[in-house]
Amino acid sequence: MRVAVELQLLAIAVLVGLVHLLWAAAAAQPQRGLKWNVGPRDEPVVLTGMAGRLERAFANFRETFPLFAAAVLVTYLSGRIGYLTAHGALLYVAARVVYMPLYAFGIPYVRSLVWLLSLIGLGMVLAAMVV
Repeated sequence: MRVAVELQLLAIAVLVGLVHLLWAAAAAQPQRGLKWNVGPRDEPVVLTGMAGRLERAFANFRETFPLFAAAVLVTYLSGRIGYLTAHGALLYVAARVVYMPLYAFGIPYVRSLVWLLSLIGLGMVLAAMVV
């Protein structure tokens, strides 16, 4: 049985999210320390530098990923997958992969353009529901 490319890309997007999580956590560890990690986390720690950027990049991923997942699942379940959904899903995932290091290393402008590309990819998946 062949798995739709959109579902494969959804699985890859989950892996991208895990990389976000692990990279952000590893970068934050030196600033937060073990006591914060094992404690109740009542006191917020404002992360700086790359750790802060990775935390914000992961927050941004968490904002768009549920929308992407819902769009892929709805188009798949409704039988609307095709050229538009496959290329839109690929654009979303590829842009999210590129976005992470751009944000981590503080590269302006290009990062924002790549974020826009990920939204265009998401929009392409959604557009398949009406075209």
